[in-house]
Amino acid sequence: MTQPTSFASGLQPERTALAWRRTTLSLLLGSVVSFRLLTPAIGAWSALVGSIGLLVTGIVWVLAGRRQRRAVAAVDGSAELPGGGLLFFLCISTALAAAVGVIYVVRSI
Repeated sequence: MTQPTSFASGLQPERTALAWRRTTLSLLLGSVVSFRLLTPAIGAWSALVGSIGLLVTGIVWVLAGRRQRRAVAAVDGSAELPGGGLLFFLCISTALAAAVGVIYVVRSI
């Protein structure tokens, strides 16, 4: 008697990888737009904010690729599921970006 498989092994990690790609694209777009929009409000600091955003985008891109490879290995049963470090890093980055957004709004008034 054969044992049925509960799901196709590559679909869930692939959907997750696509979601991380969209997240990375959003980070990239936000970083590039910050160069233009933040200049009137915070001046030359906008270059620093945009550069940090590009750095965060690169880090998320690399870590998301690593996470996707670990997730595929976990579905195959050869590794453990990835932890939440990338999510924590993204949450902290988002909180810092929100703080810059608040500064932008307050300085624009």
